[in-house]
Amino acid sequence: MSDYWTPAHQAVEQEDAEALARLLAAGSDPDEVFSNMTLLTHAIDAEGDGSLQSGQPLTVHTTAVLLAFGADPELADPDGRTPLDMANHYDHDLAVKLLQAHISRRAADNQMRVKAMLVKARKCSALRS
Repeated sequence: MSDYWTPAHQAVEQEDAEALARLLAAGSDPDEVFSNMTLLTHAIDAEGDGSLQSGQPLTVHTTAVLLAFGADPELADPDGRTPLDMANHYDHDLAVKLLQAHISRRAADNQMRVKAMLVKARKCSALRS
């Protein structure tokens, strides 16, 4: 089975957060798509399915590593499933909260960037007047 997945997707499939972090630190794309899944939708799927199969509590390790390395928390996979869709499917509350926190943080960062650009544009406009 290890020949089927890319190295990053294999780490996600095995829920090996340490190997995943090493791959991402070495330059793997945190938004990589393989087999109709982004790494993030795959991570949430693996965490949810692993919990269902093992009877163990849900974990959020691989999801957290991906988000820490810049995975887009709103990027849908080729089938149109977002990470939040996948987390809600598995009632994966830890992933839902983590995703919502990252989405909120990104929105706030974007607002700050837009405000900074407006201030800069006004200053440039004032200098030209």
